[in-house]
Amino acid sequence: MAPKKKTNTEDYLQMYRQMVRIRAFEDNANQLYLSAKMPGLTHMYSGQEAVAVGICEALEDTDKITSTHRGHGHCVAKGAEFKEMFCELLGKAEGYCRGKGGSMHIADQSHGNLGANAIVGGSMGIATGAAFSAKRLGTKDVAVCFFGDGATAQGLWYEVMNMAALWSLPVIYACENNGYSEYTKTEEIAAGSLTARAQAFGIEAHSVDGQDVLAVNELAQKLVARARKGEGPFFIELKTYRYHGHHVGDINRDYYRSKDEEAEWKITRDPIVNFGKWLEAEGVLSADELVAINDEIKADAKAAVDYALDAAYTPTGEVDMHVFAGVDHALSYV
Repeated sequence: MAPKKKTNTEDYLQMYRQMVRIRAFEDNANQLYLSAKMPGLTHMYSGQEAVAVGICEALEDTDKITSTHRGHGHCVAKGAEFKEMFCELLGKAEGYCRGKGGSMHIADQSHGNLGANAIVGGSMGIATGAAFSAKRLGTKDVAVCFFGDGATAQGLWYEVMNMAALWSLPVIYACENNGYSEYTKTEEIAAGSLTARAQAFGIEAHSVDGQDVLAVNELAQKLVARARKGEGPFFIELKTYRYHGHHVGDINRDYYRSKDEEAEWKITRDPIVNFGKWLEAEGVLSADELVAINDEIKADAKAAVDYALDAAYTPTGEVDMHVFAGVDHALSYV
């Protein structure tokens, strides 16, 4: 299967729109939390949009991804719709997981998103298993495992990298290095080079600017195409930055990172603003067209939030459903 080309206005527009959609979703999710309308915590993906979009735009619908506790961006980038996502966050029946997964367990298997995982590094085995399944079945599908820099301390990663390397599995391990493992700087929890950890297993490793959607997409296109041909696995370190705290309640962050640092990334390294400037400079879109896209997507997100707020909650009788395959109600077997 030939890699998809990203060389025309339509494709650039798609990447820009997807990044704006992620930012709009996160802005609204944050407001739902702050207004006490959403149960539980959530973890904002704002600032890292170029990673999810750059990679997922290189994938086919049948390709699989696994996500993290900071997983809204991956979900949107892989094709999810606003209404179903907001319904899921609010515990509504029309959510992707019937409102049972919420923010940290959202999944959209219709588009190959096998799900977010609240356990740090918890989806590494799932992604590797999906790649193993694709190879055994001969589907030519590729699996991408998204995880943060903090997850590189999990032993599971080393176990699955060993298997993936031995069996040449079509899996790409995408490490979103946003500089912090919760509240601790990456260099204080990760000794040595992250790429060297993958190379120790004979896995080809790359490092890329995670704020540059074109650079991410160009690399992803090449690695996905090679993985389909049996040349995997691969590892990518994507250097990026999260604008919010570790979670929505992490507001006073001065004790572990400065406001000046945050401002520097937002002002000079924002993936959406910088890509918009590039599109304008290249004559792909005008400033007015960029504003119109942003306004349109913001309106779509608001309409989806309003819809989700009025949607019906999942019936309490479903509390023990969808636990075991082929079993309607798990409690009836207790």
